[in-house]
Amino acid sequence: MPTFQSSRSVSYAPGDMFVLVADVEHYPEFLPLCEALKVRRRSPVEDGREVLLADMTIGYKAIRETFTSRVTLDSANMKILVEYVDGPFSHMENRWNFIADGQGTRVEFFIDYQFKSRMLGLLMGAMFDTAFRKFSDAFVARAAVVYGTKNSS
Repeated sequence: MPTFQSSRSVSYAPGDMFVLVADVEHYPEFLPLCEALKVRRRSPVEDGREVLLADMTIGYKAIRETFTSRVTLDSANMKILVEYVDGPFSHMENRWNFIADGQGTRVEFFIDYQFKSRMLGLLMGAMFDTAFRKFSDAFVARAAVVYGTKNSS
């Protein structure tokens, strides 16, 4: 099963980075491969978490796939969990952690996934790997647009 993880320190506050990543509706504006994202439902959970059901359309050249995921926003613990519900994967889960780090935040990202179709995996797998490597840069660039330019490591 392909996996990818990264950890990056940025000069923005943990809460700011959490809000930025939780703002899934804006992903098509800056995130590699993301062509569309629609939140079907937002549901508050008793412990203060919020759960979204969202459809994301990813594309590369002539290939387009839409998948549904459940996104759990846990602002109290500065964590986001994305769990696969339906679409071209047999499995997909990703996690975000936002940890106070001196004057900024250490942003940790982890994803593991498996396409249902071996052919789709062959076609999209390398592109996914490349896109995930660019995610950190895409979110830091987005933070600069939303919160103003700051240095990051």
